[in-house]
Amino acid sequence: MRIAILETGTPTGTMAAEFGTYPDMTHRLLGDAHEFETIPVWDGAALPAPQAYDAYAITGSSAGAYDPLPWIAPLEEFLRAAQGRAKVVGICFGHQILAQALGGTVAKAPQGWGLGLHRYAIDGTADWLDGPATVSGTASHQDQVVVPPPGSRTLASSAFTPHAVLAYGADAISFQFHPEFEPAFSRALFTRRRIPGVAQAEVDAAVASLDAPHDNVRVGGWIDRFLRG
Repeated sequence: MRIAILETGTPTGTMAAEFGTYPDMTHRLLGDAHEFETIPVWDGAALPAPQAYDAYAITGSSAGAYDPLPWIAPLEEFLRAAQGRAKVVGICFGHQILAQALGGTVAKAPQGWGLGLHRYAIDGTADWLDGPATVSGTASHQDQVVVPPPGSRTLASSAFTPHAVLAYGADAISFQFHPEFEPAFSRALFTRRRIPGVAQAEVDAAVASLDAPHDNVRVGGWIDRFLRG
């Protein structure tokens, strides 16, 4: 498949040089069986015609879906236009912007930041889902989908994140957590980033949680099966 990775942010400092960009991480998650191209929409790159690629993957970002940035509204318009014309996968910010573009609501979580390895209950069914009734992935977010779009289905949830995985008909899915983040990157992210209002004990707990098994490979398989239909 020809997949365009819609790059909506970049790791800070030396993180990209050490661990790769978000498109690099997405490529590693999905493997080499597909043909990838990166479109840096956060840096003003023009969006293609929706049917120009078989699928689109939207990366994470430090931006908020509701921020008044010049590239947000065109991206939302593009995602609406892509419905029925290409497969779409959103991760973290990608999850939020896709839900918002299709009529959902994104807001800061009242309980604060979600950090570390989180476990989610699988609440729904889809032909690309498999395995146990829970899935574990790295959370690194303050915003989340608080009202899902009309017609969407919540496939996984937790007490912290009620809409952790969403499906939008047959053409789009999105994940609040980060299956593309390897533990080494997440450890560096949590220890180097200073988040106002987050105590060091919470950061330490998030880092310690990364020692538990994660489901990155399993979720990468989900996404691959979804894309292949």
